[in-house]
Amino acid sequence: MHDISLAFFWHQHQPYYPDDVGGENPMPWVRLHGTKDYWGMAMLLKETPEFHATINLVPSLLDQLLAYIDRGHEDTHLRVSRAPADSLSEQDMYYLLDNFFMVHPDQMIRPYPRYLELYQKRGLSIDSAARAAKRFAKRDVLDLQCWSNLTWIHPLAFELDRDLAEFRAKGSNWTETDKQWLLEKQFELLRQVVPLHRELAERGQVELTTTPYYHPILPLLWDKRLARQAMPEVHLPQHLDGYPEDAAEQIRRAVDYHERLFGEKPRGMWPSEGSVCQAMIPTVAAAGIRWLATDEEILSCSTQGWVSRDGQGYLRQPEMLYRPWRAEEKGQQVQLVFRDHAMSDQIGFHYQRYQAQHAVDDFVGKLEAIGGATGANAGHRPTLVSIILDGENCWEYYPNGGVDFLRALYRRIVDHPKITPVRVGDYLEKHPATDKLGGLFSGSWIQHNFGIWIGHPECNRAWDLLFETREHLRRATQAKQKPPIEIDRAWTELFIAEGSDWFWWFGDSHSSAQDALFDRLFRKHLQNVYTILGDTPPGELSRPISQGHRAAWLHTQPTSLLNVTVDGRRTYFEWINAGRWLPSGSRGTMSMVQEGRLAAVYFGFDAERLCLRLDARGGAARERLADIDTVRIVFAEPAGFELLISHPNWQEPIVQLYHHDVAVSESGIEAAAAIYLEVAVPLRSLALSTDDPVNFYIELFEGEQAIDRAPTEGAIDTTVPSPEFENMMWQA
Repeated sequence: MHDISLAFFWHQHQPYYPDDVGGENPMPWVRLHGTKDYWGMAMLLKETPEFHATINLVPSLLDQLLAYIDRGHEDTHLRVSRAPADSLSEQDMYYLLDNFFMVHPDQMIRPYPRYLELYQKRGLSIDSAARAAKRFAKRDVLDLQCWSNLTWIHPLAFELDRDLAEFRAKGSNWTETDKQWLLEKQFELLRQVVPLHRELAERGQVELTTTPYYHPILPLLWDKRLARQAMPEVHLPQHLDGYPEDAAEQIRRAVDYHERLFGEKPRGMWPSEGSVCQAMIPTVAAAGIRWLATDEEILSCSTQGWVSRDGQGYLRQPEMLYRPWRAEEKGQQVQLVFRDHAMSDQIGFHYQRYQAQHAVDDFVGKLEAIGGATGANAGHRPTLVSIILDGENCWEYYPNGGVDFLRALYRRIVDHPKITPVRVGDYLEKHPATDKLGGLFSGSWIQHNFGIWIGHPECNRAWDLLFETREHLRRATQAKQKPPIEIDRAWTELFIAEGSDWFWWFGDSHSSAQDALFDRLFRKHLQNVYTILGDTPPGELSRPISQGHRAAWLHTQPTSLLNVTVDGRRTYFEWINAGRWLPSGSRGTMSMVQEGRLAAVYFGFDAERLCLRLDARGGAARERLADIDTVRIVFAEPAGFELLISHPNWQEPIVQLYHHDVAVSESGIEAAAAIYLEVAVPLRSLALSTDDPVNFYIELFEGEQAIDRAPTEGAIDTTVPSPEFENMMWQA
């Protein structure tokens, strides 16, 4: 096995949520991720000082974090948390009931009995906040205010702080004084985040890097036509002129801010969304940035497919991925490292379902295989494996916040005789790139294109509104009729609107419960440009960009009892009234490279059974599930039940129901596979009766490895209907 230099690169990012002109901050994610991931990820590294890594801190995140600490800023969630439980307005009460459960329930609600009790009392996707409010007493509200903040504190904090651990162990019946104590503890952790990163950098364990200030897609600022390199047929916005000067200013502001905060300029940069193009190289180099990171598919496209994966996911020319490259333009150059997206996705999307030790074994085994595959042709440099992913979004889906996995992984790596954890900049100083790219392909870390951010009518409209606002600001700047400080404030609002996150939620690639809020914030930042200049914003900015917001929930609910014959055949009317789950990108700003095997899950009830239908992506279930050994349906409600379907492509698959690992005899389950995989489970076998909650998810296994999950995150939540269900739904 050839020596491996393992470069972990954690990208910590939030868009700029506050409306500084209107004095509103509707999103709590900087604060909540701050006490959990930004603090916790740094602390996990601190407890393993031999483990070297790179952390990318986006300035728009740091700016908001310091605003909480230094300038007394708050967000709506914090204001509602601080308010006495018996003095909430009706609007604040509805906000609390709609937003204080906005976590991954399996890992951040279900482990805590009182939080789970409140979650079930709320009845999300079943009742409106107005109806649910009648069930919440003062004690419930106060406990919910505490739990919604407590669950966002990193597990290490409870290990290190006995008082905090005792507070959580109490679980309920807190007082207003207790709550204020908890919120102050939260701020104690927030105050440690920046000094902790500075400490790790100064002792040489962590390299801190940056991103253009408000996280814009740099190539699309240069020239929107660059989108056509990967998508020749894409429909582009009406206004195609670029503004590379904005890109340069976003880079300059980021580097200057980083230097002021950490005492030195960053050596490296994660360009927003891993987005790169040949034209940006001179500007990046002129700012003092020596290296960039992006995705392996950019390398593949930049080498005309010479470095690429085959249909089975195996790399051609693997030694060429696991080394640095350089790109040159107009006498300037930068070095580039390319993320192994398969290995990165294992951590981001798959290992959460493994036992921690099994996940570590799998990851290290894959690293050793890479070392074996690259040894003969790696030259004199160690093989560089770059693992790059969000450092915040995946851990809420791991048991214990990912602590068990990361602790074991960090320790295994530092003890491994052939694997050395490195900071990217240190590796490049010792082993600078010797291979030169002929031209850097224009694309991002997601499918090597910009399809998420441009091309959809909603995205294109957003780009045109941005352009028109910028033209108004450009004319006002040239007229010099406003004080420079006001002009600068207006440009800052425009730069905020250039951030990638607003465009992420337009179109049909991704959806969340807060789509409408992201839409409003984007338009508000553009409106602020006009307001600062003393002008009236155009009416167009008052109209939502998104056309018909999708449901905030992971799935729809059944609308009537079903009449299903379990035969796997295509019978449309059998499932027309079923609830339906469809895969969609919903996890923050993370995205998996490969699509899952399941295209849809339908679910519902007849008078005696829970009925499920699984649709395979790209064909009939009989063919597309041929390599699947087991379909596993796990029930959180009713607790302890698990259904295993073996040989799911057989006309009559083998099914077995378990309750707390004991086989349930005479379960009466039916299953059949043809076009679909259909399953019907008697309610009596699950010990279910009217109005009982049902909560489940589905996993597909090849051998012992889970390769797909539905929903990708979370679970399907529904309720056993009453005999009057159809009449109730008809009246509704």
